[in-house]
Amino acid sequence: MPDSQKSAAIPQPSDGKATSSSSPLTEFVVQFWGVRGSIATPGSKTIRYGGNTSCVEMRLGKQRLIFDGGTGLRVLGLNLLRQMPVEAHMFFSHTHWDHIQGFPFFTPAFIPGNCFHIYGAIAPNGTTIKQRLADQMHHPNFPVPIQVMQSDLKFNDLTPGDIIELDDVKIETALLNHPNTAIGYRVTWEGHSAVYCTDTEHFADRLDENIVHLARDADVLIYDANYTNEEYHDFKSPKVGWGHSTWQAGVEVAKAAGVKKVVMFHHDPGHDDNFLDRVEAEVQAVFADSCLAREGMSIPVI
Repeated sequence: MPDSQKSAAIPQPSDGKATSSSSPLTEFVVQFWGVRGSIATPGSKTIRYGGNTSCVEMRLGKQRLIFDGGTGLRVLGLNLLRQMPVEAHMFFSHTHWDHIQGFPFFTPAFIPGNCFHIYGAIAPNGTTIKQRLADQMHHPNFPVPIQVMQSDLKFNDLTPGDIIELDDVKIETALLNHPNTAIGYRVTWEGHSAVYCTDTEHFADRLDENIVHLARDADVLIYDANYTNEEYHDFKSPKVGWGHSTWQAGVEVAKAAGVKKVVMFHHDPGHDDNFLDRVEAEVQAVFADSCLAREGMSIPVI
């Protein structure tokens, strides 16, 4: 294991107060800063659920964990400016654009005194997480290189199946079914677990054993529900092979794994607030303790 082992009003933490990154937390909280997939979708029809792409924060024990760096990471960064100095562990599921485009706009990374431990799997072409984050900041894609970030950036390469121990926090990893691969994460602390499992496609003939294992008896499962079954199997424009799942498959996984609460995530850019309201009602009709992710929403893991 490398380094660590040898616009709108800013949403607030669940108690409405800024939390010092150096003070141990007595609660396990999941907060959503970006819930959209594929591309950011600002506008009047995405106000209730939000238009920023994937970024989820978990605060627990002595740790602040950040999952993915979509455009929601920029909003999280603005919130963290009131809590510096900041130290956090950032875990990337993969590096498709909707999961990394917020990183160059993550203001705390430019400020000396902050520290970010960054984790991601080596890509099928052999590139590391450091290389891929740096590449999107090369000319002509971005005006300044990653070296302009003056915080302490510590990069860690992962292999699916690795387990990371951060004091009393345990993070398990598993391979997901996604083009160019992706990683799912299970975070456990004080006997409670939250699972971040986005950008994965269910199998036609069986449940994904990797996901069922990650989600076993979890308090919260955050699951890729980019499509409905009807969209996934649409005769004119099927989405089979696109690397995303459906809320119906998410419910199957949650029931099989004994999950307490399931949160449907990675909303398709074509799904406006009214569409997602209908989806949420359908999900809750078959899995009572469920909801659709919304920007700014906080969930206690209990």
